[in-house]
Amino acid sequence: MNKEFFEALDVLERERHIPKSYMIEKVEAALTTACKKELGAAGITVVIDPEKCDVKVYRKYTIVAEVEDPTTEITKEQIEALEARQKELGIKHKVRSRRRSIGSDYEYELHTKEFRRLSAQNAKQVIIQGIREAERSYQAKEYEDKRGEMLSAIVTKVEDSTGNVVVDTGISQAVLLKSEQIPGEVLSVDDRIKVFATQVNTEAKGPLVSLTRIHPTLVKRLFEAEVPEITEGTVTVRNISREAGSRTKIAVSSRDENVDAVGACIGNKGARIGAVVDELNGEKIDVIPYSDDLCEYVKAALSPATVKSVELVGDRQARAIVSPDQLSLAIGKMGQNARLAARLTGCKIDIKSE
Repeated sequence: MNKEFFEALDVLERERHIPKSYMIEKVEAALTTACKKELGAAGITVVIDPEKCDVKVYRKYTIVAEVEDPTTEITKEQIEALEARQKELGIKHKVRSRRRSIGSDYEYELHTKEFRRLSAQNAKQVIIQGIREAERSYQAKEYEDKRGEMLSAIVTKVEDSTGNVVVDTGISQAVLLKSEQIPGEVLSVDDRIKVFATQVNTEAKGPLVSLTRIHPTLVKRLFEAEVPEITEGTVTVRNISREAGSRTKIAVSSRDENVDAVGACIGNKGARIGAVVDELNGEKIDVIPYSDDLCEYVKAALSPATVKSVELVGDRQARAIVSPDQLSLAIGKMGQNARLAARLTGCKIDIKSE
């Protein structure tokens, strides 16, 4: 059974990426607690040797002339009786400390024949619990490193009743809630999608990681993956405003006057922005040139409408003038274009026809 146990640890390390040493440490602690509860003794030590595929349990007493605490103390006469009893049971008595003087430690190996109430099922549950804790702790650490980052995931299950989907992130199985999916998006088993990790839960209860496809930063991460100039730092994403499933506006600037920030994001024949749009289920994306001149920034942010002029009328307040045929385009359906432009620039925008 010891050999099978260590083979199982090897499989868990290989398939679930949990270090074998970490699991052994957790299992040692769990078995120590179980043995103490079973025997009602304090001096219990569990030693797991992965090289020899061996698990040993030791019980330690202090040798005294007269016993006051039978769970931690023993006399020489009791040692002789104990060894005689083990011999009757056919147990090979292994002692870690052979000193028999008063005050010395007497530590010997326990065998399965000496366990009366600790059933195999109980021991199994202790080991499973230890492995689960190890797995969750390791996964939490892995996700903590991915917080605020984009992850590649594969849809493994779609729940018809809730619309939630289960995805495999390569770290573990996780749930992408219906409310965190792009509106109008239909996901199927085996679909490969990009998700954004917003929170990691280290508590014992609740989901381990919170995933989303509607967070604005997901768009930024997608552009970082498609546009080398952003990764290199030549092009900078200054701000993003998004209404997932409908439209996103992203403002970019260039640190190199010879590099067109907007053109870099769009790519040759729209290849780069096209890849982002495809990942976001056809969501419209406006790439806006950032400007320190607020009037110019607002003018660009109202794209795709053509704006004749913009003037500041107060603190972070602007009035945009457009031709009559551009008014509805500037405002957008249900005010969406104006709303996204205002979020992008941080400016209240009043749109007027000339």
